Amino acid sequence: MFPNVELRHLYAVIILAEEMNFTRAAHRLHVTQSTLSKQIASLEREHGLHLFTRYNKRAIEITDAGRIFVEEARSLLSQAERPFHLARAADNGTGHVLVIGHSLFADQSWISALLGIRLRLYPKLRLRLISHFSTELVRNVIGGELNLALVTAPPEDPQITAVPFAVASLYAVLPQSHAAASKKQVVLQDLAHDEWILLGRQFHPFVYDAIMDVARRAGIGLKHTHHIITAQQAVHLVTEQVGVAIITRPTMLGAHTEDVVVRPLCEPSLCFPTCLVMRADDDSRLANDFARAFLRKYAPQHQPQTQLELPLSA
Repeated sequence: MFPNVELRHLYAVIILAEEMNFTRAAHRLHVTQSTLSKQIASLEREHGLHLFTRYNKRAIEITDAGRIFVEEARSLLSQAERPFHLARAADNGTGHVLVIGHSLFADQSWISALLGIRLRLYPKLRLRLISHFSTELVRNVIGGELNLALVTAPPEDPQITAVPFAVASLYAVLPQSHAAASKKQVVLQDLAHDEWILLGRQFHPFVYDAIMDVARRAGIGLKHTHHIITAQQAVHLVTEQVGVAIITRPTMLGAHTEDVVVRPLCEPSLCFPTCLVMRADDDSRLANDFARAFLRKYAPQHQPQTQLELPLSA
C-alpha cells in the first residue's frame, strides 16, 4: 500500500495532520522544523502526492488526499506495532493482565463495575485502565494495545465487536442568565442564537457530526463553534459568556458553579449507544470471559439478550 515508504515518514505525516503546524509537529517528533518540512516534501514529490497546502512556514491545511493518506497510515502503523505489543506482553508475563480503555467522560459506575469483576479461573487477574478519546480507543483496540474499551458511538468496523450496554445522552451547559436556563430540558433550537462549545471533531467524530446534522436539518445557522477537550474547559468558556456548551456527561463538570446551569438536551436523534468494544478476532478466553461478566451487569437492563454479539453464558 505504501511502497518504499518508511514507517517514520508515515508517523510524521500523522503528527503533522494532528498539529496542523510544522513547529509543533517537529517538536513532538524531536526533529527540526526544516527536517520535517524536507521529509514531507520528499514524500509528496517521490510519490506524486499533494497532502498539505502550505500558507507560510508554519500554517498548513490538509487536503482530501492527505486525509485519506492519514487514515490508511494509522491503520498500517497499528498493524505494524501489534506484534511488538503482543510479544512484549508475553515477555513480561502479563497473561493475567487486562488493559482496558475508557472515555474521559465515562460514568464512574462503569469503572467500578470493571474493578469489581472477579473471574474464578483468574484469581490474580489485574486490570490496567487507560483513559483516552473514542477514536484512539478504537484504534488501540484494533492495534492490540487494549484488550477492551468502553466507547460511546464507536464506528462500524469489521475489525471490532461492539456490544451496546448503555445509552449516552447530551446535556447543555448554559449561563445562569440564558433565556432557556429556567427550562427543565432544552432543544437545539433554544441555542440557535448562541455560539456553541463542543468537543473537537477529531476526538468524537460521530457525535460531533450528529450534532451538526441535527442543527442543519433544524435550519440553525451557527455563528461560531469553539472546540474543547474537557468539560472543565467548556464550563470556563460558558462562565466567560463565550457561548453555550454541549457535553455528554454533566458529572464531568467537577465543582459546581453558580454561574451555569446544566439541562438535558431533548433531541431523540442525539442519544448514542455506549459499547463494550474488543477486537473481532480476539479469541482470548480471559478477554471474552471478562467481557461477558461485565455485560451481565448492564446489557440485560438495556436491551434483549438476542441483540448481543457476545454470548452471556459460557
